[in-house]
Amino acid sequence: MQIMNKEEAKKRIEKLKEVINYHRYLYHVLDREEISDAVLDSLKHELYTLEQEYPEFITPDSPTQRVGGEALSKFKKVRHEIPMLSIEDTFTDNELIDWEEYLKRLAPSASHLSYFAELKIDGLAMSLIYENGIFVRGATRGNGTVGEDVTSNLKTIESIPLKLELQKNLPKGRHEFAELTQEIENRIERAFSSGHIEVRGEAYMYTKEFDKFNKERIRAGEEPFANPRNLAAGSIRQLDSKLAASRPLRFLAYDVVTDLGQTTHGQEHEILARLGFRTDDTARECGDVKEVAAYFASINKKRDYLPFQIDGIVVQVQSSDLFERLGRAGKGMRGIRARKFSPKQATTIIEDIKIHIGRTGAATPIAHLRPVEIGGVTISRATLHNEDEIKRLDVRIGDTVIIGRAGDVIPDVIKVVDGLRTGKEKIFHMPKQCPACHTTLERPEGEAIWRCPNRECPMRKRGYFYHFVSRQGFDIEGMGPKIIDALLEESLITSPADIFRLKKENLVVLEGFGEKLAQNIIDSVEQSRKVTLSRFIIAMGIRHVGSETALDIARHFGSLDSILEAKEEDFRSIPDIGEVTAKEIAKWFSLKRNRELIDDLLKVGVRIQKEEQVGRKFAGKTFVFTGTLDAISREEAENSVRKLGGDSSGFVSKNTDYVVGGSEPGLKYNKAKELGVTIIDEKEFLRMIKE
Repeated sequence: MQIMNKEEAKKRIEKLKEVINYHRYLYHVLDREEISDAVLDSLKHELYTLEQEYPEFITPDSPTQRVGGEALSKFKKVRHEIPMLSIEDTFTDNELIDWEEYLKRLAPSASHLSYFAELKIDGLAMSLIYENGIFVRGATRGNGTVGEDVTSNLKTIESIPLKLELQKNLPKGRHEFAELTQEIENRIERAFSSGHIEVRGEAYMYTKEFDKFNKERIRAGEEPFANPRNLAAGSIRQLDSKLAASRPLRFLAYDVVTDLGQTTHGQEHEILARLGFRTDDTARECGDVKEVAAYFASINKKRDYLPFQIDGIVVQVQSSDLFERLGRAGKGMRGIRARKFSPKQATTIIEDIKIHIGRTGAATPIAHLRPVEIGGVTISRATLHNEDEIKRLDVRIGDTVIIGRAGDVIPDVIKVVDGLRTGKEKIFHMPKQCPACHTTLERPEGEAIWRCPNRECPMRKRGYFYHFVSRQGFDIEGMGPKIIDALLEESLITSPADIFRLKKENLVVLEGFGEKLAQNIIDSVEQSRKVTLSRFIIAMGIRHVGSETALDIARHFGSLDSILEAKEEDFRSIPDIGEVTAKEIAKWFSLKRNRELIDDLLKVGVRIQKEEQVGRKFAGKTFVFTGTLDAISREEAENSVRKLGGDSSGFVSKNTDYVVGGSEPGLKYNKAKELGVTIIDEKEFLRMIKE
C-alpha cells in the first residue's frame, strides 16, 4: 500500500469529494448512474478513512458529513427572514377564472397575465440557507414566521447539496422555459464566494420507498406509517439525526427567495436547476388560465403513475414584479393559488351524530363513522359543519355516505347514498341545549352556527385550555390534552393563570404522574412565563384572530398597554384586518372578565416580550437592497428595517419607498431609476436607522 504525505492526502480528499458529489448529483438529482452502488460506497469509505487520518481536512460540505451526529435535546427556533406564507386553495377551473378576474381588477394596468404551473408535492415545506455556497441552516415552515432548525436532519438528504456548484450543462429537455442573463450568472457566482442564498422546497419520499420502509416496520413488529408525508414529517422532526439518515428522504426545490436578478418564476426554476437542485420536470409556463387548466388535467390523469404523492398543482403569476405588486391578503400572496384535486373518497356508515362545543362556543355536529381508510388515513369522524348543511345533505344516523378529505386533508361528508336506505335511519335534530352544560344554545343573527353562550361550559373551557397551552399560544411543552383533562378533573386549574400557580406536589399525587413527569411539566411552565406579544394575543382565543393577525396587531401597537387603550377604529386601521375582525377584537379587550384574566396572568409572573421591533419610524415604508453593502450584511440591513416597523422586499415596484444601493448594484437599481423610486446609498441608510 502506497503511503501518502499530507499534501497528497489533501489532493486525494478533494478529488474524492469531487467525484462522489458528481455521482450524487447524477443519481439523486438527474436519476442517472454511471457506477454501481458498491463502487460509490468504496469511494466514500476511502474518503472517510483519509479524513479520519487527516481530520484537519474535514469540511462541512464533505459527503461524510451527511451521517447523523449526536442526538439533540430539542430543536432551536429560527425566524424566517421572509415569511413562508400559506397558499389559498381552489377546487374548480371556474375558481381559477374568478381568481384571474380578481387579479385584473387589482392590476388593471397589466396588459396580459401569464402564469407558471408546477406540481404540489405532498411533503413538508423547508427553507435552506447557504452562506458563501455552503449549506449552513435548514428550517421547517413552522407557523410561517418561526420554524425549527433541522439542519442536521436535512444534511442527511442526498438531493440537498452541501455545497452549491453552478451546473453548466443541464440535460437536454429539462428546464428550457427560461434563460439566465449574464448578470444573473455573475450574481450567482458572486454569492458562491461571498453571499447569501435562500432556497425553499419540499422534503418528501417516493411511494415505493415508503412501502418498503413500512414492510420492514411490520416485519419488526412496529406500527406502519399512514402515508409518505407523515413519515417524511416524522423523520425531519427526529431529534436523533441518525434516525433521519436511515430514512429515504428526498428534496424538491421550487423557490429562490434571494434576489439574484430574476424577473420571472420560471427563471427561479432555471436558477435552482443550475445550482444543482432537483426541480419539477413537469413544470410549465402557461399563457392564460385555460393553459393552466389543461396542465392540471394532464397531471390529474397521470398522478397515480408519479413516483411520489401530490395533492394538486401550484400556479402563480409569472412576473416577479407583478407578483410583488399584487401583495398579500391574510395568510398568503394574492398572486398564487393551489389547484387541488377532487377529494379522495370512500363510503361508510354514520353510526351517530354528536355535538362538539369548541372554545368559542361553536356547536359543530360531528358524524361518528364506521372507520374507513381514505388516502392511507383511517377516518372515524367527519364534520357536518352546521344545521343547514345537515338539511342540505338530508343526512341521517344510519345512512351510508360518501366521505372525502376536503383538500385531501379534512374529513368531510360529501353525499348520502340514499339508494341504500333501509327505513331504519334516524333524522337528526339539532339540540336546543349544550350537551356539556345544558345551557340553551343561541344562533346569532347572520350566522349559520349555533353557539353555547356559557363561558363556564366545561367543553368550551377544555377547548380553550388546549388552545392556550398549544404551540400557537404559550407553547408549554409536554402539557397536552390528557394532562389538561387530568388537571381540570381534579379542579387544579379553573383559569389559565392557575397553570402558572401549579407546584410539583400538586402533580405527583395524580394518577399516571411520577416525579420526573411532574418536574418536567413544572419546568416547561416556568420556561413559558416569557411570551411574545403576538403569541400572548393568540393564546387569548379571540375569534377570527390567527397567528398572522396577532403578529400584525403586535407590530402595529408594540405593547399590551397600547392594545388595551385602542378603539375599534384603531384595529380597523391595520392592513388586512377587516371590519368584522376589528369589531371582535375591540369587543374582547373591552370586556371586564378578559381584562381581569390579563391582570391575573401578569400577577402570576407572565412577562410579555416585544416582537423584534424597536421603533415605528419605518412604518408603512418598503426598502429594497441591491449591490454589496460594506458596513453591514444584507440580512442585518433587512432586519434593521423590520425592527423599525418597515418591510423589506426583493423586488422594486411603484410601491417601493427606498432602494438602498451598495457597490456593484444590479438590475433593481435601474428599475428604481425608471420608476422614480428614491435611491439612497449605504451611508444614508445607516444614518436613517441610527437617528
